[in-house]
Amino acid sequence: MKPMGPLPPAFAHQQGVLTIAGEDAAALVAAYGSPLFVYDLAAVAAQVARFRAAMPEAIGLHYAIKANPFAPLLAAMAPLVDGLDVASGGELECALAVKPATAVSFAGPGKRDDELAAAIAAGATLNIESAGEARRALAAGERLGIAPRAAVRVNPDLELRGSGMKMGGRASPFGIDAEEAAAVVRSLIEGGATWRGFHIFAGSQALDAGALIETQAATLALAARLADAVGAAPPLVNLGGGFGVPYFAGDVALDVERVGGALAEALSRRAEVLADSGFALELGRWLVAEAGVYLTRVVDRKVSRGEIFLVVDGGLHHQLAASGNFGTVVRRNYPLAVGGRMGMAGEEEVSVVGCLCTPLDRLGDRVLLPRTAAGDVVAVFLAGAYGLTASPSAFLGHPAPAEVVVG
Repeated sequence: MKPMGPLPPAFAHQQGVLTIAGEDAAALVAAYGSPLFVYDLAAVAAQVARFRAAMPEAIGLHYAIKANPFAPLLAAMAPLVDGLDVASGGELECALAVKPATAVSFAGPGKRDDELAAAIAAGATLNIESAGEARRALAAGERLGIAPRAAVRVNPDLELRGSGMKMGGRASPFGIDAEEAAAVVRSLIEGGATWRGFHIFAGSQALDAGALIETQAATLALAARLADAVGAAPPLVNLGGGFGVPYFAGDVALDVERVGGALAEALSRRAEVLADSGFALELGRWLVAEAGVYLTRVVDRKVSRGEIFLVVDGGLHHQLAASGNFGTVVRRNYPLAVGGRMGMAGEEEVSVVGCLCTPLDRLGDRVLLPRTAAGDVVAVFLAGAYGLTASPSAFLGHPAPAEVVVG
């Protein structure tokens, strides 16, 4: 038997029937079909409120929409946050539909010329990832007769200790190496761009408050050094994100209040060159992961050489991360439950497998669940971030799942 991760707080004490924002999960499946993603908008709003209460007032909140771009969720999120961060032309269109362009920033390597032009024409901020991209952005602006709004994404000379995905302190396709960033900023200013500041992202999925505190302090110091080298104060310093959520057994939720208190102290001691700068944190999964549940119905229960397999009508083509195939080195179990048996003791060791013809399609590996039969609904939690749009949904031609917001 292998352990599962902890149930999110909203579900940890439920008994019997699983409810999401007060709605019966089985009724939702009956209404919308299976498989089904359900997103609780009230839970998202509560997470934003917790962020606002924990962080200093000077810190803006940006939502990285790659975590979940579902249109109704994005529309609900837009008035709650100060900015939207996108990573493609398609995401740019989604963001511009719900937020003014001045509140949208566009990061990511490999931006095409048409994407650069679209962002410049709209008035969104480009987070420049290389000296070559800076030259292409200036050329696009010249063709359009519009000064690009451009920040420089910095590949920092530090990494977020303990993060699930490190994005600094090493050679990287993301951002401009810290030692070269000031020169690129000067080239943008001299080329007529409107400089919007720095974007400094060191890593993601961190649960260690101490590591985040350490990284944020170092990021502020790096921003000050770069500003001194440029000879101008950055209008905005995007400190990145990195806030993690507890997916696996043994994970403990991040102490966000401790992080906020330390960040307030660090800002009070910041260098004079940053005195008039604005600051933001860019979060995705921490805002939406726990608000989502993936519901999938058991279509077959089979025994093979003494092992029980619950075969469901969903799988990794919708929830790649839960299958362990989205950047996880060691396959571990997300929290799962049987929708009609919340809080009941486990009775049997089973593997929850999807409908795809690959042994990789496994949502639960030898987990302990109450006895489950064909027709029962299995819930996969923490499905609000990096779910459907981060999965190979076209693989084997199965139908797309439904998505719905509640709350």
